[in-house]
Amino acid sequence: MLPSYFLALREGLEAALILGIVLGVLNKVNRPEFKISVWMGAGSAAVVSIIAALSLNILGATFEGAAEEIFEGLTMLLAAGVLTWMIFWMQRQSHSLRYELEANVRQATSVNSGRALFTLAFFAVVREGIELALFLTAASIATSNQQTLIGALLGLGTAAFLGYLIFATTVRLNLRRFFQVTSVLLIFFAAGLVAHGVHELIEVGWIPVGIEHVWDINHIIDENSSLGLVLKALFGYNGNPALTEVLAYFIYLVAVLVGLRWRSKLLPTTKPASM
Repeated sequence: MLPSYFLALREGLEAALILGIVLGVLNKVNRPEFKISVWMGAGSAAVVSIIAALSLNILGATFEGAAEEIFEGLTMLLAAGVLTWMIFWMQRQSHSLRYELEANVRQATSVNSGRALFTLAFFAVVREGIELALFLTAASIATSNQQTLIGALLGLGTAAFLGYLIFATTVRLNLRRFFQVTSVLLIFFAAGLVAHGVHELIEVGWIPVGIEHVWDINHIIDENSSLGLVLKALFGYNGNPALTEVLAYFIYLVAVLVGLRWRSKLLPTTKPASM
């Protein structure tokens, strides 16, 4: 439940921030009549995202045996790749996202284009929604569908509440710190997805195993115990992993952390606007 909660919270808050900025600019320029276009775009994106989530789950349920393991492995690797892209994208865009959104909204209102605002809101929300649908599909492989759904609903509810606090009250959250902390959690979650995906592909013989069990600590933390299942869902814990899994986990982890460190040196040093 925790992975789906954090994923939904992160994606939901990003969508809430984007919508809040767009609606805030409409208030600034005194064009409230365009808010309906924004909400229609966001609502349409939500419907598309739900359809995508259901389709992925239905597709996964149709596979059995080796085909199921291949689907799960590829889904986890794809989710890890998209998650990694999202982390790098947010690191880059956090410095200019507000300015770009404000410029787009002002341009749309200057030509009375409700369609442009609909499109802006739709693609902003549908990107987060499709990503979340993929992440939840990958997360549900390591836990039950019910727990994944409950965690996602709680995460989205928390994101909506935080969005309200930010834009409708005087409360100011340290969003920069929030995204930094959640990015670290998501990096470890993505590393777990990579290792778990590699494990599934080892099972079907697509990837060599190397050493079958590098270690076996199931007598300390059983991967099927309550704690083991939580660690498995969060970080891809495996009590007796193969060498290829361990290498995949740590190579991914080191590559992403080094990449983020390198990218941070290339970003502007000026303080971004508070979101």
